[in-house]
Parts: sequence; C-alpha cells; structure tokens
Amino acid sequence: MNNLIDLSRSIVTPEAELTVAYTPITLPMAGRTPLELRLTAPAAGNGLPIVLLSHGAGPSKYIPSKDGYAPLAQFWAERGFAVIQPTHGNSPVGGLSKDAPGAPYFWRQRVSEMKAILDHLDEVEQQAPAITGRLDHRPIAAAGHSLGGHTVSLLLGAQLAGESFADPRVSAGVLLAAPGRGGGDLTEHSAARFPFFDVDFAHMKTRSLVVCGADDDPHFTSRGPEWHADAFHDSPGANALIKLQGVGHGLGGIAGLDAKETDIEAPDSLEATRRLSLAWLRTALGVDIGAWPAAIASLDGPASALAQVTLATDA
Repeated sequence: MNNLIDLSRSIVTPEAELTVAYTPITLPMAGRTPLELRLTAPAAGNGLPIVLLSHGAGPSKYIPSKDGYAPLAQFWAERGFAVIQPTHGNSPVGGLSKDAPGAPYFWRQRVSEMKAILDHLDEVEQQAPAITGRLDHRPIAAAGHSLGGHTVSLLLGAQLAGESFADPRVSAGVLLAAPGRGGGDLTEHSAARFPFFDVDFAHMKTRSLVVCGADDDPHFTSRGPEWHADAFHDSPGANALIKLQGVGHGLGGIAGLDAKETDIEAPDSLEATRRLSLAWLRTALGVDIGAWPAAIASLDGPASALAQVTLATDA
C-alpha cells in the first residue's frame, strides 16, 4: 500500500510477491578488481526471466552502484523478474581507479561488465543458493538509466565509429532517459567531453522501449527534452516511446527515493514508470503477451495525465 500514489493505480500490474536478494556477488575480471553484483529475485517460482539493470553516473556516491535503483529493481523483482545490478567501473564507491585507462566514464568497460554477467550466469546463480537453478537464461532483457542507457543501447546494437558491441543474448532493452545523438547535436564543450555519445542508433535492431521525461532538459545539447527520444526515432528496433509528464531526468525517482538523482520527486510518476516498464518487459520477454496492450489501454483513464505512449508504425 502506498498512500502517495493516485492516478497511476489505474495502470494494471501484478500484486507484489516476496523477494530475496544476494549482495555482493562477485565475478573475476581479467587484469582488474572483481565485478560486484546484486541479484534480487522472487522468493518462489522457477523459470525466472532475467533483467540486467545498468546504473547511471549521478551525483550520489552510492546510487551509481549495485546498491542504487531500488525503486525499480525491487518493483520488477516483486513481480516475477530476476534483476541483476552490476557496480560499473565508473562507480565512485566500487569502481575502477581514476587513473585507469578509460577513466572517468569507462564506457567500454561498462559494456564488457554487462557481457561478463551474461558469460557467467551459472557462477552468479551458484553464489545465490535460494535462486540456483531457478533462472531462465534465454529471455534476457537489459535496462539502463542515463549513462546506463548508453551502455544498454550498445548491447542492443547501436554502433560507435562503426564498431558493434551488440550481444544476441539480450533479446529486449529499456532505455531510461538515455543520451540522444552525439556529435553535431551536442554543444561544443559536450562534444569534446563525450565523444562516445556519437552513436548510430540505425543499427539498434533489438526490440526496445525508450522512456524519457517531458521536463528532462539536458545540458549536453540545445535541443531540449526531445533529445532523449532519439533512439526511438532512429532505431529500427524501438517499438514504443513513453513520455512521462511533469518529470525530469530522474523519471519521478527510479534511481533512489529522496536521492540527489531524483530532481523531481513525483511518486505517481515513479509508479507509472515502474508499471509501464514492467508491462512492456512482461510482453517483450513472453511472460504475458497481453500485459503491454492492457497497460496502454489503461492510459485512456486517469493515468493519461501522467504518461503518453507513442508506438512505432510497425509495432
């Protein structure tokens, strides 16, 4: 029960179930410190679909790590998904040394860390006794917020300078307030500082959902909030765009409750973000084919003030 939500109650979603969490799960990484993970999953049930959740590079010290994004990870896990969260190399609390190659953003290492999880799912399970043997390694989704959205876009097939980072083991992806086009679409300062933003979404063919805040006005570009929707417009795999009304980069609070990353604290919008993304994931991974259509239909009611969904013409 959450007394802070109202309009979002009309968006249909499953009831929450008990979960278990394991942290830190560690994976060896060649030539560097081990990768630390958090795994949160339902306490019961088998054949659990997997979501890899990639954190951003926000101002907090702990939110950009395996210990952040609880509002999203916990919600998905309570409703049937096994959510795996890495502490990426750029994390202030558990990342790589500031003088290591690739600092400070470690964008290439972040992709490698996501692939390392996919390579060692059996080892991840072995470190989580209550979950061992209960994960389905076939329907795997990746979701990422902000810089995490950039990481996930590369896994989904977006290319950088003609280089592909796509991983066919990821069959669906969710980009949450992800960066848009780089290069000439950025300010001169941002283009020099973030050359790795210059991705080509035209090769991102994996099925994906793009989520952005209507008030998320980025400082990287003069194009305004629409910049965060570029992946939807440019990618052949993006089949839906959710625009959350009245919220900015934090999408109502997905990174953490009462956190610096939550620029606009909006419980109803946060709940809409959680419910709509869950519904899309349930349909995309074959858990419930009717979940996403039902969620869209529910936006014809009071929740229409919270979010607008645009579908690709071939969706």
